[in-house]
Amino acid sequence: METEKMIYEKDRRITSAFIDSAVKLGVAQTVLLIQDNLTECFNAMDCDGVIFQKKFNAFWVFTKMKVRFTDRPDWNDKIAIKTYPIDNAGLRTHVNSEIRDKEGNTLVVSNQELCVLSTQTHRPMKLFDLPFPKEGFPPAVFNEPFERFPGEFNDDDFIYEHTIRSYQIDLSHHLNNIEYIKLALGVFDEAFLLSHKIKELEVHYTGESKEGQLLKIYKHIQDKKIYIYIKESLRTVFECCMEFDD
Repeated sequence: METEKMIYEKDRRITSAFIDSAVKLGVAQTVLLIQDNLTECFNAMDCDGVIFQKKFNAFWVFTKMKVRFTDRPDWNDKIAIKTYPIDNAGLRTHVNSEIRDKEGNTLVVSNQELCVLSTQTHRPMKLFDLPFPKEGFPPAVFNEPFERFPGEFNDDDFIYEHTIRSYQIDLSHHLNNIEYIKLALGVFDEAFLLSHKIKELEVHYTGESKEGQLLKIYKHIQDKKIYIYIKESLRTVFECCMEFDD
């Protein structure tokens, strides 16, 4: 596939559905826009999750994501989002996204790691065996290694619990990725989020959770980083690290 055909760019406007109480593009909504643009990028390359499910009994899974914020656009701002894969590592791919303002200034960059699972075995499938680009990728703009989280939390770090509802389930019949972000943000009160500017968000999706399951959310602070863990029974299904400016 030609390099330019892997690049998907779309102009958008920040509507009221995507803002938080600061009247800016919300953190969870930022991830939603990025993942939505990725889905449209893959659709344009004929390799999105719906196509893979119908043709190959397979589906895409997000495993990791890192997002770096320079600024968050305001309500009604016009932005452009560009998304493209940067590699094919056999069992996984990494995808960059850039959000720019109308002057072309970079506001947000992200890197996402994905793999394809079989709907029958839930085992990873080789991307080389699927209609996905194998070479000629656009150069990466954000490709820092993902962090290895400390994984240290205890009962004193427990914040709250939540039972998964039907409206939070996605087409794979699991808790939607964005819902994990919302649950993680729930460890903060509004005053904190209004008085602190987010610099970076990194998430690791480590397990699946389904309707009716009880999730417990923990917050652990270490080296000025805020780690958030979500557990279902004895399993950790989600890990997250957020960094803020004071």
